[in-house]
Amino acid sequence: MISSPANEKVKHVAALNKKASLREEEGLFVAEGVRLFEEIPLSDIKEAYYTQEGLAELEKRGHSDISLLIRDGRAQEVSGPVLEKMSDVVTPQGVLAVVKRRKHEWDELLPEGKAPLLIMLEDIQDPGNLGTVLRSAEAAGADGVILGGMTADIYNPKVVRSTMGAIFRLPFMRLNDLSFCFDILRKRGVKIHAAAMEGAEAFSSRDYSQGTAFIIGNEGKGLKKETIDGADDTVYIPMAGKTESLNASVSAALLLYEAARQRGYK
Repeated sequence: MISSPANEKVKHVAALNKKASLREEEGLFVAEGVRLFEEIPLSDIKEAYYTQEGLAELEKRGHSDISLLIRDGRAQEVSGPVLEKMSDVVTPQGVLAVVKRRKHEWDELLPEGKAPLLIMLEDIQDPGNLGTVLRSAEAAGADGVILGGMTADIYNPKVVRSTMGAIFRLPFMRLNDLSFCFDILRKRGVKIHAAAMEGAEAFSSRDYSQGTAFIIGNEGKGLKKETIDGADDTVYIPMAGKTESLNASVSAALLLYEAARQRGYK
């Protein structure tokens, strides 16, 4: 059992939680909590750490992967104070894993034989918003998420927790400039709709039965003008009262579920 917070493995996990540059350099990130641990593909886990309480909870829920990890040497027991040192949360749930990052390809986001449904994010800064968008996108049956510009690090521990496991199931891709992929999308029959306050039509009036991609902009500034100009059209979400704008994750959910409704999603 690891009982010293000064242990090098302990310091390494803590650093992965705090430093995006280290996560990028090593191709790793941290996922913690019993429910999230259950969602991680076993082959993606580089190493795991657990307390006796965390192990008991996993065994109570019938999760057998932790036993396999213990047998092959990838999982180690740690003391409660050590897990607190590693963790990004105030009250750790007794288990965390260091996970290998995956690289998703276009064929995953644009599957053959169907009309793709994508959400594109430009400069979304709030980790909770980003994680919730992934969660909503999976729930609405989207094929993937494209992250552009200064959008938050998807491997930020707060983002990972907010996805509720969707990060392990939904393909995603990061681009410096969203416009780089516009031609790729159009060649696959995808129409690009920019969500903007000055949109030409209400979002529910458009046809999303064919290939569809929605672009959501920064929480405060919205989409860049060049991004709007590069889209096929603009749509807006009508709002009553004096509300000026909706939360980015709420907007994404409304747009995706309208597309799902038109496609007969049940």
